Amino acid sequence: MVRRPVAWVVAVVLFVEALGIGALNWFLGIVVDRQDMSLAGLDPDVMSMSSKVGGVVFGAYFALCGLVALLVALRDRAPAGLGRVLLISAAVVHALLGAFTWGLVGWTAFLFMVVVFALIVLVLMTYDGRSAPERPADAAPAGDGDGAPVTPPPAPTTP
Repeated sequence: MVRRPVAWVVAVVLFVEALGIGALNWFLGIVVDRQDMSLAGLDPDVMSMSSKVGGVVFGAYFALCGLVALLVALRDRAPAGLGRVLLISAAVVHALLGAFTWGLVGWTAFLFMVVVFALIVLVLMTYDGRSAPERPADAAPAGDGDGAPVTPPPAPTTP
């Protein structure tokens, strides 16, 4: 019931975050290039280009994670294979960024990172039990009560 809306929200948030990360790193690369800044003797052109490339790479990574979340929302199925790995890695990235932003940026950025982390984990956890087919509530469990499956009796043999 809550699975699809959360997957939609995660997809939108990750797409917006992809654009934001890409634009921020591109802007920082332009600032470094125009100010002709250097850090510990590094070439400013290399710093500018690496910031731009990093923005494109991380923006593409978050966009790919957003695409996985979008496919989860459209199909209403759990992510599998590489898509699941991408969403788990995005959750880990947001948890680590949340830990760093508390001290560097402030509690509002920390709160945003934790909310995005929680939404990604919620998408992963709500779709976790959907792989088994659902059975009616009044159906008897498939087993003899101790967790072992019931095996049918052997077929009679005729001489």
